[in-house]
Amino acid sequence: MTLVIMAAGMGSRYGGLKQLDPVGPGGEFIIDYSIYDAIRAGFNKVVFIIKEENLEAFKETVSRRIEGKIDIEFVFQKIEKYADGVDIPEARKKPWGTAHAVLCAREAVGDDDFAVINSDDFYGKASFAIIADHLRAAKKGEAKAHFCMSGFKLCNTLTENGHVSRGICETDENGILSVITERTKIQRNNGTIQYFEDDKWFDLSENAIASMNCWGFTKEFFKELEGGIAEFFEENKANLEKCEYYLPSAVKNMISKGLCDVKVLGTDARWYGVTYHEDRQAVVDALNAMIAAGEYPERLWN
Repeated sequence: MTLVIMAAGMGSRYGGLKQLDPVGPGGEFIIDYSIYDAIRAGFNKVVFIIKEENLEAFKETVSRRIEGKIDIEFVFQKIEKYADGVDIPEARKKPWGTAHAVLCAREAVGDDDFAVINSDDFYGKASFAIIADHLRAAKKGEAKAHFCMSGFKLCNTLTENGHVSRGICETDENGILSVITERTKIQRNNGTIQYFEDDKWFDLSENAIASMNCWGFTKEFFKELEGGIAEFFEENKANLEKCEYYLPSAVKNMISKGLCDVKVLGTDARWYGVTYHEDRQAVVDALNAMIAAGEYPERLWN
């Protein structure tokens, strides 16, 4: 199994390349803990999706630390990739979103089952274990592909330092994803979790299921991504300066066509991330507590 890490973002709200900001006592990044947990769950390859200009920074840091422990490959998310025949506006400077990022990893992943995560999110050991177990057990070669995602309780995914964006999920009685709705401004107001839309605040449940871009896929997903991005360009040809091809949207389209189901694997784990610069200390403190409890060694790769 392959772990695909989306690490092409520069973290504009954070103010730097937050993927390479040490948070562990041995200088580890959040990425290091994700890879460590993935190895424990049985993943044997990691593919980093990065900007080409950041290659040496990744090689000199996390890549050097994990050499010999897991196979490594780098791929670049470039704006022109999978955009043949598209009249890319001169004002468009960034690639086409998270679904496009995963599509850029197609050749590196090959026919392997794979998980997809964000580089700057800490998901915890259990998230990788449940996804790996699902992928190993998933039936292959059927008319409908069987994917999965780690579903976090919304209350475990917030920051005290601003609002966040989350995919809010609904499932059927069997835990199969039926609807995922992107909410772009979620925060706690006077003790209640709310999202802002159309100039109003709306309540959300503490236990609403939030997608944190922690997915498990089989190779069938790449075929849908390739066809989906062509549809995306056609539908957005009047808005190519700003449009985004998001991973949840690609999954939603595949579900609507009856081509896949997605098992939501619930977890009580707490998410940690550095959405804002002020979040960093909370991540450091949480990791120190987990190290003290014996969940991780003090020096991760020693």
